[in-house]
Amino acid sequence: MTREPGVEGGRRPPLSRDTRLCISLAARPSNIGTRFHNHLYDVLGLDFIYKAFTTTDIDAAIGGVRALGIRGCSVSMPYKEAVLSLVDAVEPSALTIRSVNTIVNDDGRLTASNTDYLAVQQLIDEHGLQPQQTVLIRGSGGMAGAVGAAFVDRGFGDGVVVARNSVSGSALADRLGYEYAAEVGARSADVVVNVTPIGMAGGDEEHDLAFAEATIARAGTVFDVVALPSETPLISAARRAGIDVITGAEVIALQAAEQFERYTGVRPSPAQIAEASAVSRA
Repeated sequence: MTREPGVEGGRRPPLSRDTRLCISLAARPSNIGTRFHNHLYDVLGLDFIYKAFTTTDIDAAIGGVRALGIRGCSVSMPYKEAVLSLVDAVEPSALTIRSVNTIVNDDGRLTASNTDYLAVQQLIDEHGLQPQQTVLIRGSGGMAGAVGAAFVDRGFGDGVVVARNSVSGSALADRLGYEYAAEVGARSADVVVNVTPIGMAGGDEEHDLAFAEATIARAGTVFDVVALPSETPLISAARRAGIDVITGAEVIALQAAEQFERYTGVRPSPAQIAEASAVSRA
């Protein structure tokens, strides 16, 4: 059951045998989740600690989550699909897209969900996007599936999936009921979404735009799921053109807040979430 943070707050108790552990599992762990969760444990005075791990044996790792009583587990690529067969229950958010990013351990019973999907749906609502609007999604990986499913399940039926990989791109388009295209070309849409690494800090294409200026100019909303930096070249170009934007920083903060609530039973305030998000990307 969700409860409000305590009035007093304060720093978390000293580490002890009663401290609850939450972890992340990824091929290439980052510090974002670690900083986000541990910052909020301090702010809210919760007896938890969060640590990022990598593994080459996901079966054994999830077995360890169960056996050691690890309370929560964030799951990143390439394990989001592999863990489906290793848990006891799958919430609709993950079942819909066959992709998991969150596991909660209740006394040895593991329940999987996808808070990326939930975060995108919340952002669709918060930014006032309407089902009659058209959608153009660039990308065909697991996160593209979560984004696409979030739009479809909110009633957005007119869309295009653009991906160089024709196998995964056409498969995702078929699953969503959208059109498939290998290149963006002259296409645009009311909502254009980048779900590729283009614009990511440290990437080979960090200074490139995921969409051409002409595509951006004809859009009503530009959505970039790249979280670091939050001001990607795409987001900056959209702001210059006066286009409404949704940033990857918004996605990662909301999905992490959903995870945090599942693990601890506490929902941080919007101000606390924003502060933790800033700390996590520092």
